[in-house]
Order: sequence, then C-alpha cells, then structure tokens
Amino acid sequence: MTTPACLRLAVVIGSTRTDRFGPTPARWIAEHASARTDFEVDVVDLADTRLPYVMNGDDDKTLPAEVAALSPRLAAADAFVVVTPVYNRGYPAALKNAIDWFFDEWCAKPVGYVSYGGMGGGLFAVEQLRQVFNEVHAVSIRNAISFANFWDTWDENGRPIDTTATDGAAKSFLDQLAWWGHALRDARAARPYTA
Repeated sequence: MTTPACLRLAVVIGSTRTDRFGPTPARWIAEHASARTDFEVDVVDLADTRLPYVMNGDDDKTLPAEVAALSPRLAAADAFVVVTPVYNRGYPAALKNAIDWFFDEWCAKPVGYVSYGGMGGGLFAVEQLRQVFNEVHAVSIRNAISFANFWDTWDENGRPIDTTATDGAAKSFLDQLAWWGHALRDARAARPYTA
C-alpha cells in the first residue's frame, strides 16, 4: 500500500532482445528499492508491452491498445529507473519508441539510469537518454549506475560479484532519486506543471 512518504517507482527495462541481460540489473535495482520504505516498485518490461513502432501523428484520436495499457502505469509513477544497454554507442530503439509514445507521463518526474555494456558500461546510451528525457520535461538525476564488461561483474545467480561497491552505489543512487521524487511530486501538487 502506498503511503504519502512512499514514492511509486517504475523500473523500465529498455531492451527487448531475446538474449538480453537487462532483466538481471532491473531485478537487482528493483530489489534494492523494494527493500526500502520509501519506494513502491513496478517493473515495466518493454518486451511485454509490445508497443507498436508506427505513430501516425497527432491527428490520431484513438491510441493503440498497447499504448493505452501502459499509459496509466507510467502516469502513476513518481520516479523512473531506466535500465539500458548500449547498442552501437546508443540506446535501444524500443526504448526510444516507448519514450516517444508518451509525454505527460514523463513530465516533471525524475529519471535515473542503470546501464551496462562493454568498457564504457553503457554510458554512451545514458548521455543520449539525458538529452531525450530533457525534451519530455523529465529531470535526469546526476548519479547513474554503470556496469562495464558486465559479463565479468555478475555471478551465475544474477548478482553483482562486488556487492560492497554495488550496494553502496545503489543506496546513493536511490537516495538521490528519492530526494528528487519527493521534491517534484510536492511541486506538482502545489503547482501543476505546464509544458
């Protein structure tokens, strides 16, 4: 049950590939958030949403059923964690599609990033996402969690090998996300945001 002190957090898995690693770090950060008293977590797997890739423009009056189904889950969120790989120095097309289908749902809410990849740990994707989320009036938090060479840093049970470093990073990341989540939720309640 959500209390006034509790933020609704949507953890969005940005990759839809069949061999993706994304659900593993998504589950990890969702478990860290769920263990706290200030978050109620909803994991949004874009592979399950099956959002259509074709948008017919602003003249459409009826949203596709898949978009209409996801909208209330995103709208209910007070904050987001986007879990993303890096694909060719960018982020997945399915994630861009999901961002573009919505506007009000992202507006004036904080977004944090958990990325993974090779040597750069997915940070090329994060830097591009910061620009994109800025356009939908979301607020990217400063901290991000990045897993470089992720195939070497996670064990066979889907847990980070160096829990001292990763647990500390998760706490700091979620503390910052919670601060922004409360600040922006309070601000939206006091004065509705207009884009």
